[in-house]
Amino acid sequence: MSLVLRLKLLLLSLFLSAGTALADAPAPSAKMAYRQIQVDGVNIAYREIGDINAPAVLLLHGVPSSSRMYEGLMQQLGNRYHLIAPDYPGFGNSEAPDPSRFVYTFEHYAQLMAHFTDAVGIKQYTLVMQDYGAPVGMRLAIARPQAVRAMVFQNGNVYSEGLGKMWESRKAFWTDRAANEAKAMAAHLSLEVTRMRHIGSDPDVTAYNPDLWQDEVAYLNRPGIGPIQMELIFDYQNNLAAYPAWQQWLRAHQLPTLVIWGKHDLAFIPAGAEAFKRDLPKAQVEILDAGHFAMDTRLDEMAGLTRGFLDAQ
Repeated sequence: MSLVLRLKLLLLSLFLSAGTALADAPAPSAKMAYRQIQVDGVNIAYREIGDINAPAVLLLHGVPSSSRMYEGLMQQLGNRYHLIAPDYPGFGNSEAPDPSRFVYTFEHYAQLMAHFTDAVGIKQYTLVMQDYGAPVGMRLAIARPQAVRAMVFQNGNVYSEGLGKMWESRKAFWTDRAANEAKAMAAHLSLEVTRMRHIGSDPDVTAYNPDLWQDEVAYLNRPGIGPIQMELIFDYQNNLAAYPAWQQWLRAHQLPTLVIWGKHDLAFIPAGAEAFKRDLPKAQVEILDAGHFAMDTRLDEMAGLTRGFLDAQ
């Protein structure tokens, strides 16, 4: 074989190898954007990732977190979907108006989130709801049923079966706010309660990054945040009263639904996940070896389940 022919074959081999490597290379990661927007006179911070022409996903966070809880999930799904996660007023990097000039109720949050979707220009979306995200998201869905294509609940409770024993202390606060508010606030803002919200009954405490609750405690103890948190905890009793109406709505609409539950959650126990099957027989229910915030320790599993669910819609 001549030297020229050998050189040509070598160049062809290198070219084919380069093409194969490019074909096998992962798609470039989508870039997260950290934005702010005025909604109803309140500055709302939010995260956004993905092509604006891709199917939209609205992610509603829990307490005492913010859109930051969805950071990893959004990065894993951002190449396929347009994901937007706002911080509620009083949480994360959104404005925290004094309760004297902003009504801190879940109904008001839902109204604000509806106006937020108008402001950012998403008309139809899948709702992803964790903890507080469920009462906000259910109200949003009832107000705008045409906007919601599918639903994902991650330890976002809408059934009385899902209420853990800790809710007994909340009932005392609801019955006599004045007598119980100082104690309730001190506990809610404490390091230990914030830590236990993440770990729950999980025997593997080493799986949890302490930064998760250290950051949240810092946010909770900013000036003026305690009274805001108490307004929402007091209003939470109206969520329990609304459970039958939300369940009826789920039965009537039969939207594609994924329920992901961390079994070590002390606030919302797994029976709350299984209860969805009563009204949504086709719902996909997944119980994970995780805590209240399943993404703390099972991010890849949560992302895989969510991606598979979204891809099927």
